[in-house]
Amino acid sequence: MSQRRKRLTKAVAVFFLCLLCFLPGASRAEMNDYPIVKLQSLDKITARTMVFEARVGSAIKFGPIYIKIQSCRKAPPIEKPEAAAFLQIWENVPPDSKAQWIFSGWMFASSPALSAMDHPVYDVWVIDCLDAPSPPSSKADIAGKKESAAEEEVESVTDSEGESGEGESGDDVPH
Repeated sequence: MSQRRKRLTKAVAVFFLCLLCFLPGASRAEMNDYPIVKLQSLDKITARTMVFEARVGSAIKFGPIYIKIQSCRKAPPIEKPEAAAFLQIWENVPPDSKAQWIFSGWMFASSPALSAMDHPVYDVWVIDCLDAPSPPSSKADIAGKKESAAEEEVESVTDSEGESGEGESGDDVPH
């Protein structure tokens, strides 16, 4: 009986080992870092939407909103499609120019409502993570003008008509 028990124990161990190797979620924890995030924004008052790209580590300006991209990760092509970016978003309110946090956290392309930005005028969400910037589109374009903000490079997002949201105010990051 001892030999039979050893075989049974060995068979159960092999079964569980095979089960662990072939679980669908076993390798999903791996996500690759990408240098560029593709975002879409909406101005709820004018119904203007814009798609733009920004490098990880940079900050961009959309109207009075500043978006700092901390990280952009994407699942490998053989996995279920998913892109996620860690964004810090704040607004400088013109009367006192004091920066106020709007959002800080991970946004997911497949589930924008899972971790959404809550702002009465603007919405921002992640579309994808990219290896290289795409050629400029006619709908949205990152302006060549760069401003310094909190010792970081800030790019002003403009639409095809050259309009850049409302308000130019102080560039301090909230703490």
